[in-house]
Amino acid sequence: MAGDAHGTSGNVRDAQPPGRGADAHENVPGNVLVSIGALLLGMLLAALDQTIVSTALPTIVSDLGGLEHLSWVVTAYLLASTAATPLWGKLGDQYGRKRLFQIAIVIFLVGSALCGMSQDMVQLIAFRAVQGLGGGGLMVLSMAIVGDIVSPRERGRYQGLFGGVFGATSVLGPLLGGVFTEHLSWRWVFYVNLPVGVVALVVIAGALRIPRKSTRHVIDYLGTFLIASVATCLVLVASLGGTTWAWGSAQIVGLAVLGVVLTCAFVAVERRAAEPVLPLKLFRVRTFALSAVISFIVGFAMFGAMTYLPTFLQVVQGVSPTMSGVHMLPMVAGMLLASTASGQIVSRTGRWKVFPVAGTGVTTLGLLLLHQLDVDSSTWEMSLYFFVFGLGLGLVMQVLVLIVQNAVSYEDLGVATSGATFFRSIGASFGVAIFGTVFAGRLDDKLVEAFRGVRLPSGVSLEGLEADPRDIALLPGALRPAALEAYASAITDVFLYAAPVALVGFVLAWFLREDRLRGSVTAPDVTETLASNPVERSSYDEVCRALSVLGTREGRREVYREITERAGYDLLPAASWLLLRMKKYGWVEPAVRAVGGGGAVPGVAGGGGARLPAEGVVAVVEGRGRQRRLHGLVRSGGLAGGPRPGAEPAGGGLRGR
Repeated sequence: MAGDAHGTSGNVRDAQPPGRGADAHENVPGNVLVSIGALLLGMLLAALDQTIVSTALPTIVSDLGGLEHLSWVVTAYLLASTAATPLWGKLGDQYGRKRLFQIAIVIFLVGSALCGMSQDMVQLIAFRAVQGLGGGGLMVLSMAIVGDIVSPRERGRYQGLFGGVFGATSVLGPLLGGVFTEHLSWRWVFYVNLPVGVVALVVIAGALRIPRKSTRHVIDYLGTFLIASVATCLVLVASLGGTTWAWGSAQIVGLAVLGVVLTCAFVAVERRAAEPVLPLKLFRVRTFALSAVISFIVGFAMFGAMTYLPTFLQVVQGVSPTMSGVHMLPMVAGMLLASTASGQIVSRTGRWKVFPVAGTGVTTLGLLLLHQLDVDSSTWEMSLYFFVFGLGLGLVMQVLVLIVQNAVSYEDLGVATSGATFFRSIGASFGVAIFGTVFAGRLDDKLVEAFRGVRLPSGVSLEGLEADPRDIALLPGALRPAALEAYASAITDVFLYAAPVALVGFVLAWFLREDRLRGSVTAPDVTETLASNPVERSSYDEVCRALSVLGTREGRREVYREITERAGYDLLPAASWLLLRMKKYGWVEPAVRAVGGGGAVPGVAGGGGARLPAEGVVAVVEGRGRQRRLHGLVRSGGLAGGPRPGAEPAGGGLRGR
């Protein structure tokens, strides 16, 4: 078995030692690339429906009525997707993510079709919740499935694409929503999902290959109910606080208290659950705990600030909704460039810590630059600041998902991914709500200051200007600049308040521990192998894990190192590889160059075979003419030359495994 650890070729010239020869990055099969394309479509659908509805809301209200329930069209989707996220992650771990992803697509498409056919606002809100239920599964499972088919070392290059898609939807959503509403119907905001979703469903069914799980599991119903209830309370507090109800109102305080009580109950239940929906043990892994907090901060700052960029462009700069999306393209370009570049670098180097540190730092800088914008800012200035802000978000957003997946065992990959997504969604909800309160308060102060002692024309009031920026057009030309300045100052103050939040993320990112990225999908990680409690596996699971390790270059190098260490020799993996090849096939002429001063054996880094005679495991003998050969390599049960005292026979470490 030892001799076959690397290959089966009988010619040492054709074989390659571990870590050499071929490109360090494995070629990804075509069906994997096709599957990733379908996963990107799923992510696109779920992320797009968070933003595409915003520009269609006025038309929807004029058609269906129900103005008093308008905000629930957005809140229902956000609430359902956030509450369902942990459940999708856990069920994917238990029953297989391919099947769950297909179910999520179907639920999302059914919800989309029903939304398009809604006849009143109550129906639309209910069907948006159905759509959000499927959308939550699409978001978390699309990223988790990448972890099923690509190793952490290679995963970065693909996770970057997901970050780019996620960022692009923040601009494409309002843009497409405006186009559909203006040229077709608001119902096409939902119908457009159907053909795209069907394509994703068909491709996933045909191309995605993930082993099906047949183990019986126990669903944590009580834990699922409690975490969904906690998420509901948090989202409602964030969505309704400061808008529908005052922050100090009995309703908001009651929801907050209920959320705390339910959180305590959730912790108590999860400590005793057989298969918890969100295992508390994950929070004992420092990388996961810090990444969860940073994800919350990124969601808080990102969505809280991005919400007001279109308002700045449309109200202060006076551009149309469609052109405001065009003006935000530099931000999308920055996110796409940074996320894809960081993913490529992570895949090539295996180093990732620099990206969350740099990303949160650049995001902080971008927010400070956005604070400098005013009524007179040029297009080039805005584009530059938008680009810097997008660059920072792209550097950090998807890398956080990658490092969370790498920090936990494969069995917890789904719940870890859903955990990171869950905390980012909760952060986004609170960011939008809290910065909305900041904006409203600052705008009120700025308008009062700007129009103190000024007599406003009939039909115009400060309350009206604050509630609807379109009332600015009713002001005389001499008064409009003051109103625009008030709006500009209030919006840019939001960016200023967001900067310290991002700065906290920058500080926390320094405390992340840079664990080595695994070279295989299911190989154990450092936190597992060094855990205080043993990891329980069935024989089948252990064989799968061992074969996964053996199937990677990292695994083969570890095997060679372990064999020689147990035999009592101090050899590099390349030299061990050469020795085992010679054990299997006898003497080989190319090895002469490793010991005879003729240079290194092809494929053996640094002439690793030169240490073999020094260790006494081979003898250099004279052949015919002036040719020298390596001979006398192996004796039964050990290495020629005799092992050191107390050493195990070579290859013994693999027997019985």
